Amino acid sequence: MQTLGGIQVPLLDLTEQYRGIAGPVQAALLGVVEEQRFILGPVVERFEAELAAHLEVPHAVGCASGTDALLLALRALGVERGDEVVTSPFTFFATAGAIHNVGARPVFADIRPDTFNLDPAAAEAAVTERTRAVVPVHLFGQMAEMEPFRALADRRGVALLEDAAQAIGARQRTGAGAWITTGTLGDACAFSFFPTKNLGAFGDAGMVVTPHAETAERLRKLRVHGGRQMYHHEEVGYNSRLDALQAAVLSVKLPHLPGWSAKRRENARFYDEALAGVEGVATPVVPPENESIFNQYTVRVPGGRRDALAAHLRDHGVGSGVYYPVPLHLQECFAYLGYRRGDFPESERAAEEVLSLPVYPELTESQREHVAASVRAFFGA
Repeated sequence: MQTLGGIQVPLLDLTEQYRGIAGPVQAALLGVVEEQRFILGPVVERFEAELAAHLEVPHAVGCASGTDALLLALRALGVERGDEVVTSPFTFFATAGAIHNVGARPVFADIRPDTFNLDPAAAEAAVTERTRAVVPVHLFGQMAEMEPFRALADRRGVALLEDAAQAIGARQRTGAGAWITTGTLGDACAFSFFPTKNLGAFGDAGMVVTPHAETAERLRKLRVHGGRQMYHHEEVGYNSRLDALQAAVLSVKLPHLPGWSAKRRENARFYDEALAGVEGVATPVVPPENESIFNQYTVRVPGGRRDALAAHLRDHGVGSGVYYPVPLHLQECFAYLGYRRGDFPESERAAEEVLSLPVYPELTESQREHVAASVRAFFGA
């Protein structure tokens, strides 16, 4: 492999993060092992309370994964077989997969070309009398336009579920000037703690937060086969419990989250400046009312050169990723929905142009300089 100066920059490197917190993490894991309470229990309850306080929301309910968080939230919000749920076609598969798996029909609406997030006007145009919920995705670490979505939900009488799998702790300034975070305006909000997320577990883990006590109560039942009392089942639920080992890891990591996200923003600013004016690549757009946590730093490369840039970076020791190469309305499993190429042009164009660069907090100055220099070299800048 050819490299400039022999520098290697993976898309993500979790080993450096672990080295900085290894002692506390190991102690927390050992505490769970010694107590021998692995499923739910006090360690999980403590993390649920810590996350609720961190996000300033009333209720947090842990579950087995971010995908399950979406599934449980949809059920808890009353989405049933035959309902429609409006969401984005430019997101990870789990968003629409969860809608399908509760028996509802995914209905797609196009994204904004600047932020990649679901367009509120397009979403409202997709609402019908069968619509039960709207699911904006806070993609790549920045929030969708929550005040318009809240107004849409209230006006049309549908539930509002935030998919914040990639955006825990992202913030947005309201029209009144107040800052809100993920989970503040939705009827429920789903989080993923997959290891690659800004707040990552040592395996799968998820959480749903909600302002509604009745929604939280139903979530707690649904995650344990539909009953609060053992062997008594009020409805058919799931086996989707957050285990104590993952909660212990996440409790150790949570106080570090603001600092890690701030370092990601610092790295993003460096790239913004280093790539400014480079013809052929467009850096991410973050509106002034948004504060992104940059789960991904995603550039656009128009003109069919995205894959060539990715190959160039690979040859120079730089990892990159395409999130996502095929929009959901063109996935084979959703052919039954009847969508065709051209139905959502902004999502389709994004899928052809996006490329994510390394932005993790532990990037060294020389690593991020190497990334920027490699991109600039490809475009002859």
